[in-house]
Amino acid sequence: MNEAFKMEDSVMLDNLSLSQSLPLSQDSFKELWDSVLTPSISSIPRVIPEPWTEDVDDLLHSGFDEHLFELRPEVSPKDCVTPPASTVPVTTDHPGEYSFQLRFQKSGTAKSVTSTYSEQLNKLYCQLAKTSPIEVLVSKEPPQGAVLRATAVYKKTEHVADVVRRCPHHQNEDLAEHRSHLIRVEGSQRALYYENPNTKRQSVTVPYEPPQLGTEMTTILLAFMCNSSCMGGMNRRPILTILTLETPEGLVLGRRCFEVRVCACPGRDRKTEEENANKTQNGKQKKRKMPAPNSTVVKKAKSASSAEEEDKELFTLQVRGRERYEMLKKICDGLDLYDKEQKKLKVKQEAPPSSGKRLLVKGDRSDSDA
Repeated sequence: MNEAFKMEDSVMLDNLSLSQSLPLSQDSFKELWDSVLTPSISSIPRVIPEPWTEDVDDLLHSGFDEHLFELRPEVSPKDCVTPPASTVPVTTDHPGEYSFQLRFQKSGTAKSVTSTYSEQLNKLYCQLAKTSPIEVLVSKEPPQGAVLRATAVYKKTEHVADVVRRCPHHQNEDLAEHRSHLIRVEGSQRALYYENPNTKRQSVTVPYEPPQLGTEMTTILLAFMCNSSCMGGMNRRPILTILTLETPEGLVLGRRCFEVRVCACPGRDRKTEEENANKTQNGKQKKRKMPAPNSTVVKKAKSASSAEEEDKELFTLQVRGRERYEMLKKICDGLDLYDKEQKKLKVKQEAPPSSGKRLLVKGDRSDSDA
């Protein structure tokens, strides 16, 4: 029964034509289908603005770019900013047209301080891996994208060609990618660490940020990751930190330099070195084992009580200036000559009479008494 119905429906569908009128429609299905057909794509006029006509035509005829969705290769930080390539970095201050200046937070010489700056010595004293705030001031807004670069160099001439690096002990304890760098920027995810391929000097940069509302300076946080006494690293060699303001292309706009000592007790070391500097300025230098080239040995004048004994004790007198040296030398020679004359006079007074007569001594008799 069901199969008969199915065969009957199939015959009805085969006999159904497109031109057959449908009971509930006003038009035939064929007319409806023809009415909704879209025109050919080639017949659609292209309306393109004049400035872009050639570019769009080139794009339509260039075909599909197979590398359109490929990721671009990562850009190395070295390609973004070109570090200074000078073999011996300049350590003199240069404020430039932006009046580039540095300020350090004031702190005393107490043993508890972790960072302190001496204006007298232009020297920063800080503990290992402790943050040292440095305030940056400029007179006007630097160019867009300006950066601050920190570089460490040795202070003395015999060491200036060496690269300042951390000691192997502290490098092995650190898991950071830039663990060989002595200077580290804290509190910023935008810090970039560089190593110049020619000089092998290391530096770190951080983008310059304009001062916040109500302030006139920008603060950066630096940390030094090795002690000045570390063997295999600085090894008690004094270092300088060069802080420069640069354009994104590496052009230096301003430069400031200060000495750094990384130690266990910054307050104590600052106080000691300032006292030694004051003593040097006041002329209270430590005694030297060897006399200075412009010094002379002066004999101590003999006193009246020790006139009969020769005083052989010597004293060293340091003289500043050739004129003073010649004057004191003349005085010394005059005193030597005076001593010689006194000796001759004493010998002359003690000599026997030249008349030939012998002086009588108690108990002796003269020839006339006989």
